[in-house]
Amino acid sequence: MSIRHVLAVVPVTDLDAATDWYSRLFDAAPTNVPMPGLLAEWRLTENGWVQLSTQAGPAGSGSLNLAVDDLDEHVQAARGRGFEIGASVGVNKGVRLAELHDPDGTTVTFIGGFREHY
Repeated sequence: MSIRHVLAVVPVTDLDAATDWYSRLFDAAPTNVPMPGLLAEWRLTENGWVQLSTQAGPAGSGSLNLAVDDLDEHVQAARGRGFEIGASVGVNKGVRLAELHDPDGTTVTFIGGFREHY
């Protein structure tokens, strides 16, 4: 058995508002809108996708972790697009985290230093 793709599903209450928010966060429009009004998707890596869904469960109850190549660069770029992001925090083995929250309260965490240590 081999896993070919990873699709992280983020429950949302208002797809239009969430699509606007995540479009700013990812600095790109959705890659695909397979079910207008219900789903919007971004392809973030060759095999990694994020999907917003109004039918995936209680909005704001999950978290989305995004390992990035340069944490400081991603945080600065997101702040430049108007996001409020907490200070980065060192956790273990050189890994650092910086968090923000989508309109429903879902925690989105940028992770830096992950690739070097895992």
